[in-house]
Amino acid sequence: MELGLVGLGKMGGNMRERIRRAGHTVIGYDRNPDLADVHSLRELVDSLQAPRVVWVMVPAGAATQSTVDELGELLSPGDIVVDGGNSRWTDDEKHAEELKAKGIGFVDCGVSGGVWGLENGYALMYGGDEKHVATVQPVFDALKPEGDFGAVHAGKVGAGHFAKMVHNGIEYAMMQAYAEGWELLEKVDSVTDVREVFRSWQEGTVIRSWLLDLAVNALDEDEHLEQLRGFAQDSGEGRWTVEAAIDNAVPLPAITASLFARFASRQDDSPQMKMIAALRNQFGGHAVEKK
Repeated sequence: MELGLVGLGKMGGNMRERIRRAGHTVIGYDRNPDLADVHSLRELVDSLQAPRVVWVMVPAGAATQSTVDELGELLSPGDIVVDGGNSRWTDDEKHAEELKAKGIGFVDCGVSGGVWGLENGYALMYGGDEKHVATVQPVFDALKPEGDFGAVHAGKVGAGHFAKMVHNGIEYAMMQAYAEGWELLEKVDSVTDVREVFRSWQEGTVIRSWLLDLAVNALDEDEHLEQLRGFAQDSGEGRWTVEAAIDNAVPLPAITASLFARFASRQDDSPQMKMIAALRNQFGGHAVEKK
């Protein structure tokens, strides 16, 4: 099938390549002309045969809103917009209503996989009407990991990004637990090789995970994380997860504490946040602050 893809950064560029490898046609637009196949949204839309599917991979908030607004003016009834960024689920509901008034479908899709997704596949959580999801399904199948798992139609519009938000909240807590354990191991005199302790946990333990593998990668690159400043940014989804928990009276003590720990990292040079920063860089290519 044909797909228009808006946003060809760290995630979008690799997604374009993975979809093409599956035999589909992808026409990409990015503000950076060195990355783009076409040089405007209008040219992108004009290059696709109707009914069109345009996947948006730009930062949440104003950038996504302006892109959806412009696509709403350029697309035709029967076309579909997919938001694959990290938008808030309430924005999805708004965008779906705005586009529905013009006869344009909308699907929201939470995407996980970071800089490793090109080779490993992307975990996908999508929301929207069955008929719209069915139209986009070949692209979902191209992006997902091999096997029976890794993709889910989570529910109606907004469900995909809500599921991805909760996924990221869980990720916050898991990263915080690894970071706290790493700092404690580094602190005591009796443990002389913390990196190899972490490596030993990669097989046969109940805490083995991809995040643990990435922690070992980070420690192989910088054994005591001495080159990093203990500062970790938050993407916004951790905050939204805590807000949703409050709205629904669901206790999230571990996720909430991990979010607050990131806030604390901005006040001093936190050893734990060195590990958090290293993990975010390993799985998502997020920037780190060097000493």
